[in-house]
Amino acid sequence: MKTRSIVAAASLALTALAPHTAALAQEVTLKVHFFLPATSYANTLFITPWCDRIAKESANRLKCQIYPSMQLGGTPPQLFEQVRDGVADVVWTLPGYTAGRFPSLEAFELPFMMQSPEATSKALWDYAQTHSQAEFKDVKPLAFHVHGDGVFHMTSKPIKGLADFKGLKLRAPTRLTNKFLAMLGATPVSMPVPQVGDALSKGVIDGAVVPYEVVPSVKIQELVKFHTETDPAQPAFYTSTFVFAMNKAKYEALPADLKKVIDANSGQALSGQIGKAFLQADAEGKKLTARNTTNVIAAAELAPWKAVGDKLSADWVKEMDGKGLKGTQMLQDAKALIAKHAAGK
Repeated sequence: MKTRSIVAAASLALTALAPHTAALAQEVTLKVHFFLPATSYANTLFITPWCDRIAKESANRLKCQIYPSMQLGGTPPQLFEQVRDGVADVVWTLPGYTAGRFPSLEAFELPFMMQSPEATSKALWDYAQTHSQAEFKDVKPLAFHVHGDGVFHMTSKPIKGLADFKGLKLRAPTRLTNKFLAMLGATPVSMPVPQVGDALSKGVIDGAVVPYEVVPSVKIQELVKFHTETDPAQPAFYTSTFVFAMNKAKYEALPADLKKVIDANSGQALSGQIGKAFLQADAEGKKLTARNTTNVIAAAELAPWKAVGDKLSADWVKEMDGKGLKGTQMLQDAKALIAKHAAGK
């Protein structure tokens, strides 16, 4: 009788522990979707290493199934909806691909705001916690970041000054960069990065503004002859903002210990790491353009460009104020946070 009672008690204890044991043993595969190829620096220097870290720190209970080049279907501007709706579990995308939908982040896409992608990415994360919560309430942001200096990649002639913009059809990624190009005298053509190669090869555009990091993904070095940079000691002509985001329901369904792994690999630190990786990617991408001609717009020659940029910034503040979004405060906060992180604070 006593033996039977011990067995019964042990059985009850094991039954009670079963759900807890199952939770601890749970394995989760995350479908990770983005628009660049698997060979892109974004994947090799950031996305795959992130997946490797969460696998290691979860004892392989968190795994990634990577879908580059939009392999789950859809177009780059649809990636945000895909992670919101659960088509993908994690996405990497540009909010600027859906013009006007994420206005708060545009403060970082104004001309001559960014100099260090690592510091500016940290600043962007901090800024988003105050100004972008409502825009991203339907997903779980893992990181916000920017890329390195934007560069002009031209098919037939370089950009040497303001006069060279007239009559050119130039690709840009975001609403504000397109506006800036128009104010400088060019005809802006908005398109996601995967379309740039075809547009260059067919003469649909005369050039594109992208960082060197993108060069190998689009084979830009084979499609253009000239590259124009702005003085590297000055803030960048432009940058774009990115979000690395997770489906909210997928995150909330994770057991507590796996949530901790995700939390430990997200936030300001991850944002800065990505910015740093993109700076490294720029150096690698630039090497591929060595056979082409590169020129640099000197700081003194950028003065009239900056005057146009200041006008665009003032217009943006008025537009945001008109929407009740406190544009003046957003721009001031963006500049202050960039300066704070640039100083290593």
